[in-house]
Amino acid sequence: MLVAILSSPLRPPLVEIAAIADTLHEANVQTGQEHYRVVLVSERRGPVRSAAGPTIAADVTFDELSVVLGAAGLLGRRRVTTHWQFAAELAALYPEALVEPDRIFVRDGPMFSCAGVTAVFDLMLSLIEEDLGREAALAVARFFVMFLKRPGGQSQFSAQLAAQFVSREPIQRAQQWIHDHRRDGLSVSELAQEVGMSQRNFARAFANETNMTPATYVELARIDAARRLLEESHLSLQQVAFESGFSSPQAMRRAFARHLDVTPGDYRQRFQSTRRPGGSRDRSKRLSPEAAARTAGLDGPRRAILNGA
Repeated sequence: MLVAILSSPLRPPLVEIAAIADTLHEANVQTGQEHYRVVLVSERRGPVRSAAGPTIAADVTFDELSVVLGAAGLLGRRRVTTHWQFAAELAALYPEALVEPDRIFVRDGPMFSCAGVTAVFDLMLSLIEEDLGREAALAVARFFVMFLKRPGGQSQFSAQLAAQFVSREPIQRAQQWIHDHRRDGLSVSELAQEVGMSQRNFARAFANETNMTPATYVELARIDAARRLLEESHLSLQQVAFESGFSSPQAMRRAFARHLDVTPGDYRQRFQSTRRPGGSRDRSKRLSPEAAARTAGLDGPRRAILNGA
């Protein structure tokens, strides 16, 4: 299968190009067959300087980048995503596109789009699993010392990410209190009292700083705690719910459905670590000949990958 990476000439992040090329190359290595051939396509010939400085050379050129994207109508009435920082701009440029700003990656028919940067790895593992099977995807994930792939519906956002952008000290204290007291009620009145603000001023300031209500942040903090326990422990779902601050496993399930579009049980199955003991990179543990044989004969359409930057 020929995979064309469409690279912007404006200092693209090197990790995004490498994520596509290296994961597909490793899929070839793990199966012992050349299922994928990757070419880099850019707007003009000559070296393309990456965001970090090193240059890369395109294999193929095209005349106008816009023709390949929305100006060609490829995004019309398609579900797409991009990096959260550029989602509003994408929606404004192509109003017919159905932009889903918080998704890691989205597939709509033959069109694949993702949030860019490290989310490219998640999209690549998903495509490898679709093409070559789950065993091949797991083998590639093990080689790169990655967690099992994230489902595309998972949000780009989390409570920890939101906390990084807060500048007001009272809101920072409230966020820390939430993380340290997840099992408490954590109502707006309790949080406002803890930081010495009125309920109205606290709720307004919190929303201005985090772009979410205190209740939403509390729920995301509990989800973050539950995610860690699901990834790293063998606690029952009831124990995970209790330790994370949810009132019941049902409440945890509803919260996961709202924000991650996945059940806690499915999250655990997809997300538990696939790292080797000691984090070694042993190339000798590749797919068995039988597993490789099951992936033989792949002959599918060409793909173009749209990333978020």
